[in-house]
Amino acid sequence: MENRFVPVADNQELEQLIARSHDAPVLLFKHSSTCPISATAYKEMTKLTREIALVVVQRSRDVSREIEARTGVRHESPQALVLRHGEAVWSASHWNVTADAVERALEEHK
Repeated sequence: MENRFVPVADNQELEQLIARSHDAPVLLFKHSSTCPISATAYKEMTKLTREIALVVVQRSRDVSREIEARTGVRHESPQALVLRHGEAVWSASHWNVTADAVERALEEHK
């Protein structure tokens, strides 16, 4: 299955995602490259067939902090967020990051 992970490396790219969320839901996944729980969540995300904005927290700490500041959702990793109309309308972390949960959240916030 084709993975659609799109790296988010800076705050300008984050701003573009937030702007896109006014037209459709945006899925943002915060991933730690050193955490086994995050590795499991990453595997769950590979089951999805949609674009996934990927923030690797070790490489993009500023972006990770900006997500927390902009959304009000406390940083955790792994963490999945659905952005809609410029706001975080759903989030999950750790073992709650599953493909099924993300699909349901995206469907609820079309």
